[in-house]
Amino acid sequence: MKLKTIINDSLKRSISPEGYQFLLADYATSGKTSGSDQKEDLIQYTKLNAQRSKRVTKTTALSTELVEMIQTLPKQTWLLISETWCGDAASSVPVIIKLAALSTSIDLRIVLRDENPELMDQFLTKGGRSIPKLIALNELSDVLFTWGPRPEELQKIYWEWRNAENKMPYSEFHLVIQKWYNENRSNAIQQELQELLRVSGSVS
Repeated sequence: MKLKTIINDSLKRSISPEGYQFLLADYATSGKTSGSDQKEDLIQYTKLNAQRSKRVTKTTALSTELVEMIQTLPKQTWLLISETWCGDAASSVPVIIKLAALSTSIDLRIVLRDENPELMDQFLTKGGRSIPKLIALNELSDVLFTWGPRPEELQKIYWEWRNAENKMPYSEFHLVIQKWYNENRSNAIQQELQELLRVSGSVS
């Protein structure tokens, strides 16, 4: 199946940012999580992510330069792959939602990874279905750029942990990740998106 067909089929199943935020809050209060795997740890991550997402939304300060860039963009669609249990999504999706809300030229749509395997498999990270993954599209559904699943610096830390012979359990490592996000305060994702917008030709 051609990439554009996969993208357009996924867009038909997508939800709005408001719909995703409602889903996250609803699952957090009802003791559920997105996807068919309703493991207790994923349910707990969803509850935690609902709280983190609110905090990130409230505390993130957007850079003036990036705001000005966003407000001059031509029409494009941002297709974001996520899941409510994903800890990285809790720290980056609210930032992406905040940015997209600044411009009527950006149509942000969100899909769940496990409901869209064909789309996810077009945007793997070293062969893995890592999320969140942002796919920016022009009006012809051509891919302008992709971002994710983490800021580059944090991704290096992740791979060092992943490849370590005696690595700490993920239950401990995810605290390292969260500490990094808390200290970085969304600066890395903003800088990386700004550079991607520039080099993709989205802005002059």
